[in-house]
Parts: sequence; structure tokens; C-alpha cells
Amino acid sequence: MLDIKAVRQDPEGVARALEKRGYNFDVAAFKELDARRKQADIDSQNLLAERKSVSRKIGQLVGQGVPVEEAKAQVNQTLDKIAQQVDALTEQAKQVQGELDELLLSMPNLPAANVPAGSSEADNVEISRWGTPRVFDFEIKDHVDLGEGLGLFDTDTAGKITGARFTVMYGELARLHRALIQFMLNLHTGQHGYREIYVPYIVNRDSLRGTGQLPKFEEDLFRLEGEQGYYLIPTAEVPVTNVARDRIFEDAELGDEGVKFACHTPCFRSEAGSYGRDTRGMIRQHQFEKVELVQLVRPAQSEAALEQLTSHAERVLQLLELPYRKVILCDGDIGFGARQTYDLEVWLPAQDTYREISSCSNFGDFQARRMQARWRNPATGKPELLHTLNGSGLAVGRTLVAILENYQQADGSIAVPEALQPLLGCARLQKG
Repeated sequence: MLDIKAVRQDPEGVARALEKRGYNFDVAAFKELDARRKQADIDSQNLLAERKSVSRKIGQLVGQGVPVEEAKAQVNQTLDKIAQQVDALTEQAKQVQGELDELLLSMPNLPAANVPAGSSEADNVEISRWGTPRVFDFEIKDHVDLGEGLGLFDTDTAGKITGARFTVMYGELARLHRALIQFMLNLHTGQHGYREIYVPYIVNRDSLRGTGQLPKFEEDLFRLEGEQGYYLIPTAEVPVTNVARDRIFEDAELGDEGVKFACHTPCFRSEAGSYGRDTRGMIRQHQFEKVELVQLVRPAQSEAALEQLTSHAERVLQLLELPYRKVILCDGDIGFGARQTYDLEVWLPAQDTYREISSCSNFGDFQARRMQARWRNPATGKPELLHTLNGSGLAVGRTLVAILENYQQADGSIAVPEALQPLLGCARLQKG
């Protein structure tokens, strides 16, 4: 959520920045709402001052010869009217504040100054490439044909069990999937300084509101039936970042690099806006796995933290020897709550293109303001908002897809990346 003080100071500037993101901020409507809230506060304060003045009139009336009981009755009658007016103004201010809060919750974050201009993913800017796509001397198969050819991949049975956009994996393919999770967690906790965390896979509305999924992205979520208002998590970002909700971290708790969590969870998404896209295989599923990286840092550290977090996700791809490219998202393609985002896109031979496998974002204080996630600045002794960051380290299903396609052999078997062989216990996946 944006800082309302900053919006008040320069609403026109905020509108120009948000226009780049395709969001129309109605400055006049904001000013009118804010003026109504301010006037309700002023009127309420004036009435409270008048109430104090009226309360002192009993003695004046008695001094003028009015009987005590009659003086009390006159004053109490006036006080009752003032109380009614104060109640009405309080309710009015509450209603207006609710409208302001709703407006602020609907507004995306302001892009950082170094975010490139653009209106869609076509305007994203490539930063670098790593690795060289393999040249095949046989006909390339996609991950579905490869997995089915090995008898280890089954979407038909998944469709019978549940429906479209689900997958069943067997044997060595399921073990490879599990090995990827272990490999990523071991790397991030053992070499990159993250603390592993286990969290609920079901969250409440406050958690989703805190990280920006609600109210804007309700249709993308799976809501559970019942009165509790529970949802399946769309990503570990939600429960892990909410560890900091309504909390003040002492400076010592942040250490030198802030708080860093690594978490493996399943993720559940309705993919409401993607009908007809990537319906084949594991690219876009309702249920998939991720290893998520989350950092909670001091504001002065967040730009460097984004570079660090992104390099940690890149390291997974490098160790697996998967060619990829790094792009910075333009302001028209950046996510709702992010102020800057790098996408890592892995090479998929069957599609002859790079596809997103990780998004690494700096949210600034956008999420922290919603969650009231703070740290105590030792220079002032006062609580201040943290900066939050997160990124996939990596999306497990898409990593599996990339391995199947990049490591496929002419006979339909799959070579196992050297980094995974100790965990998997074999050097090749082949039909049993």
C-alpha cells in the first residue's frame, strides 16, 4: 500500500507514475475524499471543544438565578445533541476513511526510477544471458512426450482424479522432482544463508491482503468452503512474508543482511486469466511446487538485496547447467506490488524460446505498510517499515520441464544433471 502522506504531497506525480502501469488514479476523487475526511475530523474536534465549554455553563446559569436542576437539564440537553452530532461525524469519518483505504488497497506500487518504460512484456529489457542452448542432431521432443515415453508422466489419470492442469508422476520422474526440491533447499540454506521455514498451506484474508493478493486478485485464488474465510496459498510468499505482520524487529534480529527465509510449498492458482494458454503439460498448472526465497531488510539494503536474491536463483540454473536469460521488467509488465522485478527465463528447446522460471522482486515498503511489518531504527529508537523481497528459487515443475527437454537423448532417455546425481542415485532416466 502506498504511503498516503506521499500521495497527498504529490497526487499528480503519483498519477503520472501509475499511468505508466496502466492504472488510472483519479486525483480529483482522491482529493475530494481526503477533504471530506479532514473536514469530518475538524468538525468533530470543534464539537468536542464546544462540549467542554457547554459543560462549564451549569455554574453560569446557576449564578444567573436558574435553579440547579433546571440548569443541569438545559446543559445535558445540549450535551446530548452534541454527542449525537459527534457520533454522526465519527461514523462519517469512519466511512470516508474506509473508502480511502479501499482506494489505497487497489493502487499498485510505484515503479523504481530504473525500471524501463513499456506497456507489455515485449518491452522488457534483457540484462544478460548464461549458457549456450544445445544443438540437437535428432528431432526434439517436448517434456510431455518425453515423460510419457518413459512411462513416468500421466496427465490422463490426473484429469480423471481431478481435472485439467494437473499431473501424475511416477517412479524416477517423481524422485527427480523431489531431488530438485532438496537440491534447492540445501543450496539456499547451506551456501546462501537462508533459514528454512515450514508454513501453513492455508491462509486467511488478512495474510493475502498483507502481501497484495487481496482484494485485487481474488479470482486467481482457490477459496475453501466454510465460514473461516480460508484460502489455499498461491505461493509461499504469502505465509512466509506474513511472519513479519504486526511485528517490530529489533535491529540485532536483522543481522548484517536482514532476515532470509527459504521455504518449499505447493502452490495453488486458478489461472483465471490464462484460459487457452499453456494447456499442455506442466508449464501452467493449478497445483505446482516452488522453493521460495523471502528477505526482510532495512530500507537502505533493499536494492542490493534484490541483486543478491536474484543471483541466488541464478545459481540454481548455473549448477544445473540450464541456459537462461535475465530480464528487467518494464513498468507496464511489473507485478502489482513490486517496485522492481527481474525475471529469469530458462531455455526450452521444444518451444525454441526462453520461458519464465523465476521472478525476483523488491516491494519496498508496499507490503510492510499493509502488514505493519517494522524494525526499530537504533539511530532514532523508533519503529520504521521494513522492505520486503521475494523470488522463486526456483519453480520446481518448470525446472523439471527444462531438465527433461535440455537433457533429452536420442533414445528418449534423460541424462541427469551432475549436480543432482548424488541425490537421485543415477545418471539417467530411462524406461524401466
